[in-house]
Amino acid sequence: MQHTDLLSSDRPAVDESHAFCTIFVLAFGVLFVVAVLARTLGMHWRDYLPGAESSSSMSEGVKAAVYTFMSHII
Repeated sequence: MQHTDLLSSDRPAVDESHAFCTIFVLAFGVLFVVAVLARTLGMHWRDYLPGAESSSSMSEGVKAAVYTFMSHII
């Protein structure tokens, strides 16, 4: 019987999980700064971030926008 635990596809590779985390953190930071600046200027920031239209808080809206952004690039 072969030992196939290392070939299991239910866990992402270590490099892929670090890359995902890095992209998420960078995108979250950039979009959070955009949301804060837009809010201080009195603009409707949810209109500019895709996926954030129906969110109830700024962090939820930015998180939704990051996931929408990441689905387009990955």
